Amino acid sequence: MNRIALEEYLAFSRWSVYVANENHSHMKTESTSTGHSGSSAPGLPPDGRKLVLVGNPNVGKSKIFSMLTGQYVIVSNYPGTTVEVKSGKATDLDYYVTDTPGITSVVPRSEEERVALKTLMSENVAAVLQVGDAQNLRRTLLLTIALIEADVPLVLDLNIADEAEKKGYVIDTARLTKSLGIPVVMTVATQGKGREELLDALRHPTKSPLRIAYDSRVHEAAADIASHLPEYPVSRRAVALTLLAGNPSLVNDLLGDEAAESRAIKDIIGRTQARVLEPLSRVILDARMAFVERLIRECVSVRTGRGFRSQFAERLDRFSTHPLGGVLLLLGILFVIYEFVGVFAAGTVVDFIQNVIFGEWLLPPIMESLSRVPYALVRDFLVGPYGQITMGITYAIAIVFPTVTAFYIVFSFLEDTGYLPRLEVMINRLFSLIGLNGKAVIPIILGFGCGTMAAIVTRILETRRERIIATLILALGIPCAPQMGLILGMFARIGFIPLVLFFVLLAAQLMATGWLASKLLPGQTTAFVTELPPYRLPQLRNVAGKTVYRSYWFVREVIPWFLLGTAMLFAADLTGVLPGLKKMLEPVVVGFLSLPADTAEGFILGFLRREYVAAYFFDLYGRGLMDHLQAFVATMVMTLFVPCVANTFVIIKERGVLVGLGIVCFVVVYAIAAGGVINAALRLLHVTF
Repeated sequence: MNRIALEEYLAFSRWSVYVANENHSHMKTESTSTGHSGSSAPGLPPDGRKLVLVGNPNVGKSKIFSMLTGQYVIVSNYPGTTVEVKSGKATDLDYYVTDTPGITSVVPRSEEERVALKTLMSENVAAVLQVGDAQNLRRTLLLTIALIEADVPLVLDLNIADEAEKKGYVIDTARLTKSLGIPVVMTVATQGKGREELLDALRHPTKSPLRIAYDSRVHEAAADIASHLPEYPVSRRAVALTLLAGNPSLVNDLLGDEAAESRAIKDIIGRTQARVLEPLSRVILDARMAFVERLIRECVSVRTGRGFRSQFAERLDRFSTHPLGGVLLLLGILFVIYEFVGVFAAGTVVDFIQNVIFGEWLLPPIMESLSRVPYALVRDFLVGPYGQITMGITYAIAIVFPTVTAFYIVFSFLEDTGYLPRLEVMINRLFSLIGLNGKAVIPIILGFGCGTMAAIVTRILETRRERIIATLILALGIPCAPQMGLILGMFARIGFIPLVLFFVLLAAQLMATGWLASKLLPGQTTAFVTELPPYRLPQLRNVAGKTVYRSYWFVREVIPWFLLGTAMLFAADLTGVLPGLKKMLEPVVVGFLSLPADTAEGFILGFLRREYVAAYFFDLYGRGLMDHLQAFVATMVMTLFVPCVANTFVIIKERGVLVGLGIVCFVVVYAIAAGGVINAALRLLHVTF
């Protein structure tokens, strides 16, 4: 064994996370412990054998879930992808499998960790499969100990074994199995390797007899606390250790603030802490860490001549998280996205589909055929100015679909590289100014894919204050994939410099709004804790799979909204309502925003789907009905405009009726006001692009 290489492995496999506050960033090692929430796992038959997947974020749980059930799930190289429980019947096992959000501890600190722990502590769990990262064995085993102490039937799967092998790590799974007292297997879920070994292990999950040798005072306190606890689906000793190592408020959560047992347990914790010089959490962690390190030294060797981390990866890490280097890298990525999505997809591809395929090949014969229909109302409904085919289908398929698909390709590629957590680290200090930490980057970035899903992903944030601020920013100014594609297409004709100015102005407004919200909402910004997964070369199969899945979702979910919106415009025009609305909105649209009167139709449709108004403005600009400055202002207002119907409902569901409606109303008023100010400022400065 290469002792130096092994020491490197031990150092790297520490639970290394970035913790940042207003003044500094440093590495922190987190403790793990076990908690309890006593309700049944959601979404599963009450009489089924339940297999629960748990593990740290970004270790491949969702891919293992897919491997066991045959269900396709989106997987990405950054934490926070899974925020809800997913369930399915195992194809080759007598289990209903549940995939849970990633947890960094079994003491829940965010909504998705509460969801995971609620499922784990379900009364009907027949087995638990912990999915760990073979490259980060220390982090994995710390959580394993907590699960073992919970006294649950357990199997440990060390996933991502191929990357561990590339780095020269040799893990003796037989010895690990003997030492831990549970089955241990290794898999490469992305390639389906180790599936049969995993299935065999899951047929025989085991409750381990292992007990960590804690300080005698900790043992005594745990026993005393356990005597005051009711029965749980997990070991009362494990719950007691959780209370000793965790936040004292957990006692109130379990037993209630006024219960006699709560007061007795708090008294035990206080007396024990008074007898121990160091914090109890540190004492418990040190005992677990000592066991883990001894286990790693016994069960892991490193082949000589194999590089641990390449110098290139290390330099790229430093560059991508550096304040200057990170900005330059971000601008470079933005430029690539601009060229591929804006210039190529929204320009070349859309022009070909709209002008050639639809304009020359499809629409002329369709319109010719429908001209024979004796009912003018039917003809206009299908191929008129607000026709289902000439407007609804054409907008959705010819304009939006190519741009959103191109953006999904880029986004899927980018999220699999491991770059997004680096962006979290880089932007953390900036986000602290608006009451958020770098963890909020994940829902913000996901908002560029789908604002509705991003609003749900805000659950990963630890406090209600942070979730409200993040939701406000998402609703106000984060364009979804179809919008983003069309924005890039619009600016591909205006220019790259105006695009940069657009995003600078947008970012400034979001920061100002977030800062004001942070001042009005009580509370403090929580510490930033995240992982930096290794940079990985995205697998084309995974990128293609996610792109196809997301594009299919777009076709299935969005096109009906385009058809509905077109039908509403048709009905409004037919009844005279549309001209009346345009007349009513003219002082705002034409006078205040200096936009063509027809843009009022787009804003009306914006209440249904944001991408509809984006496609409408893209079409107006493409037909020369807006100049560069008008296109800039219209795009800004469109981006800041009200969330779509689906997103609005989710915001209300997640944040409550009062807060949700308040966010929506604020966004509408702000979008118009900001558009007017930007329009006046650009005209005053004689900016024409």
